[in-house]
This record gives sequence, structure tokens and C-alpha cells, in this order.
Amino acid sequence: MSALSARTRVAVAAGSATGWMSRVTGRGAGATISGRVINRISPHALDELAAGLRVALVSATNGKTTTTKLLTAALRTGPDPVASNHTGANLTSGIAPVLAAATKPGLAALEVDERVVARVLDPLRAELLVLGNLSRDQLDRYGEVHAVGAAWRKVAEAHPDLHVVANASDPHVVYAAQPARTTWVRLGLQWRSDAATCPACGALLDWSTDRFRCPQCGFAEPDTVNVLDGDTLVLADTRVPLRLSLPGQWNRYNAALAITAAVDHFGIDPQVAADAAAHVDTVAGRYMTVPLADGRRARVFLAKNPAGWSEVLHWVAGTAASVVIAVNARVADGKDPSWLWDVPYELLRGLPAAAAGDRCLDVAVRLRYAEVEHAVEPDPLRAAAALPGDEPVLLCTYTQFSALYRKFGDGDA
Repeated sequence: MSALSARTRVAVAAGSATGWMSRVTGRGAGATISGRVINRISPHALDELAAGLRVALVSATNGKTTTTKLLTAALRTGPDPVASNHTGANLTSGIAPVLAAATKPGLAALEVDERVVARVLDPLRAELLVLGNLSRDQLDRYGEVHAVGAAWRKVAEAHPDLHVVANASDPHVVYAAQPARTTWVRLGLQWRSDAATCPACGALLDWSTDRFRCPQCGFAEPDTVNVLDGDTLVLADTRVPLRLSLPGQWNRYNAALAITAAVDHFGIDPQVAADAAAHVDTVAGRYMTVPLADGRRARVFLAKNPAGWSEVLHWVAGTAASVVIAVNARVADGKDPSWLWDVPYELLRGLPAAAAGDRCLDVAVRLRYAEVEHAVEPDPLRAAAALPGDEPVLLCTYTQFSALYRKFGDGDA
């Protein structure tokens, strides 16, 4: 604290007290309000609080919380203390308290909202940026995908020496990261509905089985020696098996980026990083199980946009589990639920299903057109209790998920 200005020391103390009051009065976890107080009292607090830390930032539409958790696990195998905003508070208000509490000198692996990357990169003096994917997400709040990609590219253009670890299989991410010093990781891209046109010139992209190229300007997937090959991450001549506790192909994407960043930038041994990732089994409530009234437990997944829902539904379809679709359309979810029609709910045909949440009737209409037999019950826990199976699956939008996390938690925070 001695290196901080008097103003920032006062800001941190006031933020800590405010966060404590929030927790003891039951109004919240206290992290966000604490950060708001810090940043309001000391506008340059991030600059000062980041001193003594080697900062890595992680951003994506989907998977940034998990990628950050996996990167943090890998970094903690090394000798340096590691700070991280592991609960997913990824705005400046969530970052400030983490930096204030961090042990220095040390490392910080920080999840950052897509729109905030440009705002925090310089104050935090970040030396690494990990970029996962870009797709539609709450268009009433975020804008078009091309706009976010263009903003990221400006960051890379302004920092050509910045080390970036990036997904080589997402056209928007490739366009954004090209001007920087980038380590590419080929992941394969399952969701292509938001990557139809070239981000460089606007022409239609040509897609082969797993690669893209623009016939107009030559923009294309970059070649790389780092490739996710099924359950194995290939890093140049090293093959690293991924034995994750986290479910789904999407978490292999997250792990591949996290392990590559840990190895390529921080010098962590590849197998050590993979072993650390294998021990992560829940991330800020994602994949936690919650009790049902009849004694069974339901597993909870968070899905926020068509690309995320598509990945989760493909996984669920392979499990034959009962499934509850719990959808709200509040501010934090995005108020427009029209994205329901872009999600392949047809994958659930033949599975016991229920529509839940504030917008359960919207979900019910979509499931009917998908020819998925279903029940309708607004309460997701009651809906799950009415379905058969040892462990029903709850697929939740953000505010539905957050309500369950606040009620049950998972020991992750």
C-alpha cells in the first residue's frame, strides 16, 4: 500500500468498507460495489493497483470465465502468487478490488468484458491478451459482432508488440489480432452463423471442412503449429492430452487457449499446465449441481447466446438426460429473446424436456416448432423435479443462473 497515492489508499479503504456492508446486509457479494467506489474516488486507481503485477487479460463472447480459471490454475503451478477475478466480475468495477487485494510482485489473470479491453489494457500495462471467439451476444447492449472485432483490431494496431494468444479458427478474432505479435491456436469453429462475411472487405467467406478464406481479398485462417486435435493439444512438436473434468467440446477450446498462453508466454511446462486444467471441475457456479425436492440433484449450465446454446445442446443431446430450458429476458440477459429461433433446439427431440423461467411461454412456442415434447413450469427447480432421470440438466440464461448460484453456491468463490 505504501506505493499508492493517498487518494487511492482512501479509495481502497472506502471500497472495502462498502463491500463489507453489502455482504453483511445481504445485498450482494460486495465485489462490484467495492470496485465502483474505488474507481469513483480514485479515477486512476487501476494504474496504481496494477503496479508490481504481470497482467494477462482474457476476452471472448463465450468461455472467458472458464479460460481465465484454467489459465489461473496453470499459472499457480509456478512460484509466483496469482490474482484473478474468478467470479466473472469483468468490468473495471470487478477488476479494481482484485488488484487491491493482490500479492505483489505477482501475476494477475483477468477476465475482461469484450467492450472493456481497450479501456483497461494500458492502465493495467497488460503484457498478454488471450482472445477466444466473437459471436452475437445481446445485440441490444453489445452491437454487431463486426463492431467488437473492429474495436479489438484498433487495440492490436496501437500495440503491435503486444503478445496475443488467439483462436485461429474464428475470422473475427483473426482480423482483430493480425496486427499484434500473435500466437495462433487452431481450434476448429463449429458455430459459423456469425462469420459469413469477411471482416476485412465484406465479401462472403469460403469455408472448407474446418477452414475459411475470402476469395475477394485473400484474408484467410493463418497457418499454425498449435492445433487442437480431438482430445489432444498439439504445441509444435509436443502433444498434450486433455483429460478435463469440465464437460463439452467447448471447454477443450477454452483449455487449449489457456494452456497455450501458460506455456508460450509464462514458460509453464505443457503437461503441468494440462494437469492443472484437469483438476478444474466448476467455474463460478457453471456445472455445479443443485438439490431437488425429491433428493436428486440437477446439473446447472449457463448459456447466453446462440453460439453458446448450440455447443451445450450438442453435448446434452449425447447424454440422453432430461433437460430444462430456463430463460429470462431481463437487462443482464438481453431484453430481446428472438435469439431463441437461432438455437438448434431440434437436437432435444426425444428427450424429456421442460420450458421454465420468465419467458417459459416463449420457450414453449420455440420447442413446439422444434417438435420437442415438453412441460411448462416457470420455476426451474420444480420443472427439473418433474422430469425423470438421475441428474436432470438445467440450461439457464444469465439471471436464472445467477439466482441459483446465489442460493446454492459451489464453494468456488
